[in-house]
Parts: sequence; C-alpha cells; structure tokens
Amino acid sequence: MFDDPEIEALLDDTTGVTKFVADMMGPLPSFHQQTVEEARGGIPGLPEPEVLDNGITRSIPGPAGDIALRVFVPENPVGLYFHLHGGGWVIGSALAADVKLNAVANGANVVVVSVDYRLAPEHPYPAPNDDCEAAALWVLKNAESEWGVSGDMVIGGESAGGHLAAATALRLRDNHDAIDRVKGLNLVYGVFDLSMTPSQVLGTDLLLVPTETMRWFYSHYLQADEDRQDAAVSPLYADLAGMPPALFSVGTADPLVDDTLFMSRRWELAGNECAVNVYPEAIHGFTVLPGAAGQLANRRGTEFIASCFA
Repeated sequence: MFDDPEIEALLDDTTGVTKFVADMMGPLPSFHQQTVEEARGGIPGLPEPEVLDNGITRSIPGPAGDIALRVFVPENPVGLYFHLHGGGWVIGSALAADVKLNAVANGANVVVVSVDYRLAPEHPYPAPNDDCEAAALWVLKNAESEWGVSGDMVIGGESAGGHLAAATALRLRDNHDAIDRVKGLNLVYGVFDLSMTPSQVLGTDLLLVPTETMRWFYSHYLQADEDRQDAAVSPLYADLAGMPPALFSVGTADPLVDDTLFMSRRWELAGNECAVNVYPEAIHGFTVLPGAAGQLANRRGTEFIASCFA
C-alpha cells in the first residue's frame, strides 16, 4: 500500500507519536463529552498557540457582518494561499495557526490569507460556507491592490477546513464561473461525506475525533433535517468536472481516511490531476503534532502550493 519510501520510513516514528498522544489524551474527556464552551477552551496540558508579530489581522465585509482575516505577506510574493482552519466548524480560529501559516508564506513565497469564518452552533450551515465564499471573492477582487499579487489562489485547509476548501472551490466554479482562478487545492484530512464514510462509522476508538465526536460536530453544524448527501453539504457527491489539481493528505489511523480515498478517486475519475499521500499509523491532526510524518506532510504541502505558481 505504501509505495512511497519516504513515507514508509516514518512508520516507527509515527507509531511513537501516536502512543504519546494516546497517553496524553487517555484521562481527558472527548469533545463530544464536553460543552461547546469547554471544547473551545482547548486541550488541557497543551500550550496556547503562538501569535506572531508579523501576522496581520484585518476585517472585510461579509454576508452577516465583518469577517476577520489573518494575513502573512513575505517579500516579493508570487501567489496566494487561501487557508481555512479546522475544528469541526465549532472550534478553532485563524489565529491558532500562525507558526504554520508563516512557514507556508515564506516556504512557498505566497501571501497567506486565513479566514475566521463564523462557527456553529451559533452560526450553523450554511453560514461558515457563506463567509468562506465571500472572503474568496474579496481576495479575487482585492489581492492586486492589497498585496501586489493577482487573486489567483491555492485553497486549502485541514479537517473541516478541508471540507470548506473543497466547498468554496465548488461555489467559485458553480456560482461565479471563477474556477480558473483556483490553481490548486491542498486538502489535509478533509471531511467530504457528512453522511459518514465507513471509516467514520467504524472509528469508534480512534484518537481525537472518534465516531461520536464526529456526530457531535455534525449535530452542531447541520440542521437535523439537512440532507447530508446534498452536494452542497458533502463535496464527495458533487460533480467534480473541471476542478484544479489537488494534493490529498491523510493518515491510516484517521476516521477520515475513507473521505480522502473516496474523494481523491472521484477527483481523478472526473479527469482532474491529484496526488494522494497516505501516512501509515498517522492520526487525525498529525500535521500539527510533533513527529516526522507531520513535518513531511507540511513540507510536501508547501512544495505543492509553490508548484501551483511555478
């Protein structure tokens, strides 16, 4: 299954990281055992995300009030990375990834714009999607005057951010005939089927986002009567014709592994270019954890973003 020697060589290191996280998380309640407020408080024992001085926070008009953007601008950028953070549409913020996004900005020589979209349950579907669409349109229109680059962009994100990245690209294609402005998609352990793939249903004992936690996130993001196989809700069911090249990254110990495997296969069968990197024993969120697998995935993601503007 792992015909990539660089990935296969990480197995022992990744297994050690997984054990470390399992030991740390063992006595802690899962997200679905907490209130929304408790879940937003973060994981006890982990340090607060570092906020960098060179990050710029600014506001733009949105469909229901201002939307905050977190921006990193390197010297002489050649493109733009439009980033959507993870957190199950319920937790997380654009401020939580400064170190990683600054590294992408410098490593790929691109402006990075991360969107603080509205969160559920206060703002359920389609509010987060609407904010991402509005922010993408603003960037397309204003990138030249703001940062000296065209609005052409790579869109990417992790987990729920991967879902929103795919959904935003589909909206740009279907609602604005602007998919030619999207040069690539960096989809990191994304959620593409909210009706639940087999690995989601069977992932009852997996770390960080087991089955019941996934259901908890869905219960906040979606209305009870929402059709979860509607293409607007679950990008796996969309017509994927004419989409840009994509890099898919996921670990085998992630309940979302099927989402990546199914979506990447449909992406390819629709005639689009894609690369799929599957990391043995890597858990959900591995790209923000210590360990060689996360370092490699982040490096490959940055290289992919850069290649889209080469």
